[in-house]
Parts: sequence; C-alpha cells; structure tokens
Amino acid sequence: MPGDVLADGEPRAIDMHAHQPAKEFLEDAGGEMMRDAAKKFGAEMEFDTYEGMREEYYAAGVKKVVLVGWDAETNTGNPPVTNDYVAGVRDEFADFIIGFGSVDPLKDDCVEEAERAVNDLGLSGFKFQQIAQGFSPSDPEHEPLWDTIEDLGVPVIFHGGNSTLGAGSPGGRGLRIKYGNPMLIDDVAATHPDLQILIAHPAFPWEREQLAICQQKGNVYMDFSGWLPKYIDDEWLHYAGTLLKDKTMFGTDYPMIGPKKWLDNFREYTDYPEDVQRKLLWENAEAFLDL
Repeated sequence: MPGDVLADGEPRAIDMHAHQPAKEFLEDAGGEMMRDAAKKFGAEMEFDTYEGMREEYYAAGVKKVVLVGWDAETNTGNPPVTNDYVAGVRDEFADFIIGFGSVDPLKDDCVEEAERAVNDLGLSGFKFQQIAQGFSPSDPEHEPLWDTIEDLGVPVIFHGGNSTLGAGSPGGRGLRIKYGNPMLIDDVAATHPDLQILIAHPAFPWEREQLAICQQKGNVYMDFSGWLPKYIDDEWLHYAGTLLKDKTMFGTDYPMIGPKKWLDNFREYTDYPEDVQRKLLWENAEAFLDL
C-alpha cells in the first residue's frame, strides 16, 4: 500500500470508539450479554489499567481515544458505566482520553442527566447503543433529548447495525437488532440538522442504508469500529476512501479489538493513498471533535 502515515514517530491517530478495559464495563455493565459475545467469538475478557491502555495505544501510533459511557440499565437491569466515572478517567488521563457520556433514554431524568454531563462534568458528547438500551431513536418520545443535546452543541455516536451482545444465547437475551437500523437515525438527522451524528460501525446488514444517509445528510458520519477491515464489505470500503473520505473515521471498539491489530489489518487489506489515510485516521476526527 502507499506509505505508512503512522510510521514517523509521534502518535497521531484518533480512535473514535473505545470502551473501558475494566470490570465496570466488561463485567458489571456487560453482564451475561457481554460474556455471550466473548464466547461466540473466542475472545477473553481480560481487564487492564488505563495506564496500560494508554501505553498500548501510544505504541500503535494512536494519540487519543474517545472513551464512551454506557447506561442500558432500564432494558438490561445491569448497572451503568456512569458519566461521573467517565469524567474521572478523563480527568486523570486528559492528554489521552476524550470523554463521551451516556444517558438511558428510557429513564425519566435522561434530559437532566444529559445537561449535567456536559454543563457540570464537561463531557464532550454522548454514545447510544440502541440495541442494548432497547429503543428507537425515531420515536417521538425521545425528541426532548435530541433537542437538548442539539442545544448543548455536542455530537452523538449511535450504534449502527447488528450487535454481538447476547450472540448465540436463546432469544439473544431479548435484545432486538432492529434498533440498529440506520434508517432510525436518519429521522433524527433530518429533524435536527445542527446535531452532529456519527454512526458507529459498518452497519451490517444495512451498510447501503448507512452509506446513503452519510451521503445525503451533511451532519451524519460513520466509523470503522467493531470490524477488522478484512471483514468489511468492499463497497463500504470503497465509499470510505472516495465519496465519503471526509466523513469516515478510525475506530476499534476497544478492548474487543486492539489498536495494533486493527491498524495492522488496515495496512494489509486497504490501499488508500496517504492523504486519504490521514483523513480516515485523524483529520476527520479532529474536525468532528473540534480539536
């Protein structure tokens, strides 16, 4: 492939999608559905420290990560990774971590918690996992939440596509993959044009819907997270490097996929020119995050 844009020393890449390598996410919030996913794909749920996480990323050429919160308590019964926890980790590793909060849209205080997360805790955006949280973004009952986040002026990450959570278990732990359809996000983008939206993951089996939305909505973007490049649909990869080269970003879904493993696979299975690599690996993220 063309020259390796991460090979000249200083870490520069920005990972738009990382979770906590800790008990609070992998065991407490994830519960049985996370164990199902690990078993299905032969992965080990090994805990790490944030110092270890930072060292791993720096060694791979990544300088910053978006660390996302998690609150799916109403739908799953599992405790959240709280916004206070994310803010605390962000404060301790401010040179490395960008904190995105989470609010449970099914909780009565979700609007107030969104305001607190930004105004009091200084978090930089929000992450929603609609399958785990059990909701459709397009339902009118959630309009006050989107209005509030739009007014706060911070971006949101929505899950896109199927989920490995609960994979292989009877009934998939009751999780419904229909909530991962990007068309439900298109409704939000259309009625909230000032809300910057990132659709996380190549949205299997709705990749074409995702590509269409990202082309048509100026406020919608997408990332690579959750998939090694060798498994991503060729059409998706083509659009990422051409028509959507200014709207696609690097992400891993750490600790499910580590940064070195992802970047090594990116080098082996893609042949984007160097200017496109820079866009995908950090320049688009810098613009999206207003860094």
